[in-house]
Amino acid sequence: MDATPLYNLSPALRLMGMGLVVALGPLAWLWLRHQGASPARRLQALTLLTLFLTFDLVMFGAFTRLTDSGLGCPDWPGCYGQASPVGARAHIAAAEEVMPTGPVTHGKAWVEMIHRYLATGVGVLILVLTLATWRQWRRQRAGATTDIVHPGWPLLTLLWVCAQGAFGALTVTMKLFPAIVTLHLLGGVGLLVLLVVQAESYRRSAGAAPEPLAAGLRALLWLAAVAVALQVALGGWVSTNYAVLVCNTFPMCQGSWWPPMDFAQGFELWRPLGESADGSRLEFHALTAIHYAHRLFAYAVFVLLGLLAWRLARAGRLAAQRRWVLALAALQLLTGLSNVILDWPLLAAVLHTGGAAALMTVLTWALCASRRQESLA
Repeated sequence: MDATPLYNLSPALRLMGMGLVVALGPLAWLWLRHQGASPARRLQALTLLTLFLTFDLVMFGAFTRLTDSGLGCPDWPGCYGQASPVGARAHIAAAEEVMPTGPVTHGKAWVEMIHRYLATGVGVLILVLTLATWRQWRRQRAGATTDIVHPGWPLLTLLWVCAQGAFGALTVTMKLFPAIVTLHLLGGVGLLVLLVVQAESYRRSAGAAPEPLAAGLRALLWLAAVAVALQVALGGWVSTNYAVLVCNTFPMCQGSWWPPMDFAQGFELWRPLGESADGSRLEFHALTAIHYAHRLFAYAVFVLLGLLAWRLARAGRLAAQRRWVLALAALQLLTGLSNVILDWPLLAAVLHTGGAAALMTVLTWALCASRRQESLA
């Protein structure tokens, strides 16, 4: 086979055109549905729509990774220098003839390119959101008040999605380097957090008052959000190192409560897939340490989430968020056990990633919808 350049920018404009086509449908629907709405209401609707589609993108990114389609096209941003697998079918067929199950197959190439089209479409929506917010901000700034989110937020989101695109490119060109793939997952969750902050800001500007929380409860909410973020990172590290099935029983692992583990090698962060930092093969004990660290920390996260839900119920605050936290925690427990016991079924694995992203979304929503209660003198 001929060597394929890792970067080939010739299809970049056509790929951006595909992203524009993807974005035009949601934008047209938004325009038709909110023709008579105020500028703030239209921007709020665009923010919520972008949030929804970004969550879908995170889910499809998980599907791409879990079907081993991340290298379905071995170059970036196109596929063998083409804007779609149709133009690259000869190259894909040649690669498939050498290795019939991948990493390059026609099916995997389409999954990878659809992921790129969706990502480019979300990027277009965020660009539109940024430009529209700046335009409306400048119009309203002449007055004494404005009900538009500060344009710095969508600008930060735009810069973030550009960085996310760079990590997507590195995921391919660095051949699924675990640290890069994990950062790419965290970047997707970070996008959701930024969009939730903006969506909740619009809701508050429309008159929704933040719910006061006692200082201790507010601190517990922050602690739960940080713990879930760390658990997402650990889960990404498990998935990107393919360490899910090293423990296929629960609650014990390999017939032991504390199996042989090598945490030092397992958590060498900068190394290629399947190798240690010195180039030697990654040992099974290292994979066990990766898996078990995620499992052990999950216990602490479930305790925190349960305590948070109980405290919120006692305080009579954030009822909707509390119900979502409990439901998503149950989903994470169910899908996490399914991954271990049922040999990592695709549906459960995708839902596990989606549940983690949703938990971060709900906890961010809870933080933005509340404030620290001022103590009485």
